[in-house]
Amino acid sequence: MITSVFSKSRPINYILITSLLILCFTVYQFNTNFNTISGLEIVKKIAILIILIGSLFITNFITKKNSLSKDNSYTFLLVCVFFILFPTVFSNASLVISNALILLALRRLISMQSMITPKEKIFDASIWIFAASLFHFWSIIFILLVYISIIFHVSRDYRNWIIPFIGFFTVVIISVLFSLIFDPTLIESYIKSIQINLNLKYIETIFQSFALGIYIVVALLAFLSMLFILSHKSLNLQASYKKIIYAFILGLIIFFISPHKDNSYLIFTFVTVAIMLTNYLETIEKYWIKETILGTIIFASLLNLVLRLL
Repeated sequence: MITSVFSKSRPINYILITSLLILCFTVYQFNTNFNTISGLEIVKKIAILIILIGSLFITNFITKKNSLSKDNSYTFLLVCVFFILFPTVFSNASLVISNALILLALRRLISMQSMITPKEKIFDASIWIFAASLFHFWSIIFILLVYISIIFHVSRDYRNWIIPFIGFFTVVIISVLFSLIFDPTLIESYIKSIQINLNLKYIETIFQSFALGIYIVVALLAFLSMLFILSHKSLNLQASYKKIIYAFILGLIIFFISPHKDNSYLIFTFVTVAIMLTNYLETIEKYWIKETILGTIIFASLLNLVLRLL
């Protein structure tokens, strides 16, 4: 049933998935601290929800515009389900904003395969990545993906290697001006956020272990299957899929080195895992296998959320 519903890219599918995200987000907020927060906090929560929904549609644009999946809603669904699997994402505004900015950068980098205005795309992606680092410093690691994209497409023009530095100084100048006018502590807070913590002993509840275990299995399945599928993809798309693989690895690095980490820091891998897993599902001919994989992931995510709220 799940496969038959989401095997096509229909408007009703996006409405259903978006409604599911809104429902789970609202239930989570009501169950945590909704009764004690101020009106301003409610506005902030609504803003987080809007950015999460926006992230879903940016993801859909990336996959459809660049032919990274067939005409289905699997990627859109999977990203939503990953948000639900790690509901602490719903209360971490900095990570949500940083991830959304990284998605905007990824959108520009993936589209470089068309070779249309590559310099503008490099500059835009660099701006988005450095802006994302203002909300979570280690998202700056994604600047490596910019240089990987340059190597894939436009490495012969030396000017392309300099463009990210222009993006860096642009963000620095804007940030300093903003700090001087509105928030003098911004720069100091940013510098203090430059920390590395490799300690993974953050798990305190069985729900964290359950969700992490499910995600590790799903991510491994998606990653390994993508490695095998890659050689069968058309040559003009292989560079795009390689960027997805590299983006996944960079997202994992961010998770491992981030201070004060919890499962929500895996947010930087959600989209890449969803795209890779979608491509695996598209290769499966047996209906019941696809149904089992999708059903298990969705059931585990909803079960984890419900048990956390009880």
